[in-house]
Amino acid sequence: MGKKLKGKDLIKLGFPQNNSVNIALGQINRYRKKETKQRNLDAAKLVLVNPEEYSGDPIWGKVAEALIKPVEVKMHELKSQRAPFTIFGEDEIDDEAKYQMYNALKLPISVSGALMPDAHSGYGLPIGGVLATENAVIPYGVGVDIGCRMSLSIYPIKVSYLKGKKDQFKNILAEHTKFGMVETHKRKMDHEIFSRSEFSEIPLVKSLKTKAYNQLGTSGGGNHFVEFGTVRITDRDNQWGLLMGDYIGLLSHSGSRGLGANIAKHYTYLATKQCPLPKPVQHLAWLDLNTHDGQEYWMAMSLAGDYAKACHDNIHSRISKLLGTKPVATIENHHNFAWKQKVNGKECVVHRKGATPAAKGELGIIPGSMTAPGFIVRGLGNENSLLSASHGAGRKFSRRACKQQFTQSAIKSELKKAEVELIGGGVDEAPMAYKDIEQVMDHQRELVEVVGTFLPKIVRMDY
Repeated sequence: MGKKLKGKDLIKLGFPQNNSVNIALGQINRYRKKETKQRNLDAAKLVLVNPEEYSGDPIWGKVAEALIKPVEVKMHELKSQRAPFTIFGEDEIDDEAKYQMYNALKLPISVSGALMPDAHSGYGLPIGGVLATENAVIPYGVGVDIGCRMSLSIYPIKVSYLKGKKDQFKNILAEHTKFGMVETHKRKMDHEIFSRSEFSEIPLVKSLKTKAYNQLGTSGGGNHFVEFGTVRITDRDNQWGLLMGDYIGLLSHSGSRGLGANIAKHYTYLATKQCPLPKPVQHLAWLDLNTHDGQEYWMAMSLAGDYAKACHDNIHSRISKLLGTKPVATIENHHNFAWKQKVNGKECVVHRKGATPAAKGELGIIPGSMTAPGFIVRGLGNENSLLSASHGAGRKFSRRACKQQFTQSAIKSELKKAEVELIGGGVDEAPMAYKDIEQVMDHQRELVEVVGTFLPKIVRMDY
């Protein structure tokens, strides 16, 4: 018997001559490379004899599924008619984003959809796309940066301090926030999330635990930021009991870092193997929630979303200590996530790729650009938007177009006019790259009501 386990060894063991052999070899090669051939054969034999006992097992569950009820791999055709949908702010949205949404609505699993006024094209679903599906989750419908999140802390500090102690505020952001692929905090902080069972039970997630630990409290590149600004509370009956008026706020935007990106990559690959689709929609491959991979992705996605929150909590905790005060209010919300939600009386999976949850009474933050106001909003629970709103102003120009059209001097001029200090930030994040947030908000008056604003003053981004 050779040292390397082969398909014929599993067939000799009694495995049926179908895809269960390939799946078993794949799982063994991925997660049990260090085990001897005989130990792997012994383990595989136990699964073969009693596959039901291994349902849900992190390594052997997928093999057990292949032995009991194999996932059917077949080319899925698009429906001739789209599922019902609504577009908000249609004139603000590029045609490519609309066509991506139209195609998504023809998937056999699609139930309903909506396009937010900040929408623009992306991979799979457009950014600003909301899609309800039946018992299936689309990894690229969630997005690569799983659980990308907004978090706002409001502090009882005089707004005049932003000018009078500007250098102190700038130093806090420059020295105590970390961005991009390389920067991490020298002093690491533990968090209860690392005791979660997913970090020990899901093999992929287990391999990412050290990376997640090192990146806790850091922000990604691109459009992610941490910024000080002025919060204006305009709703007399706000739920925090705050007086109407101005406060200093800390707003952060970032996601689940390398943890989420690797989860997205891994399960997108699995989805494309299990769910072949025509080329125009190949990025919309889905995982059935009744399958091992579907259930595992849902657990991993949920963990990544909670990890994104942990990162924001860490950022705000560090900065609150440096400010010497606690926030009097905190508002936060996910995008790039999937939720189980009733749609027309039926439980569906609602993907919000770059869209803010806006159920009736639900609070959220919709930022503008680094020189434009953001809005603290309360959801109105509009069914036509699948209880959603935009997640920002949305890009008007692609990153490539920004590099061709805008200069650093033009950006500095815009920042000076708005009295904004920028630490880091590239040309691709120029304020001019984004749509007019006031127009975007105008297109979603039936989706959210405004209870306050946030005006950036000191902005930190990746270099």
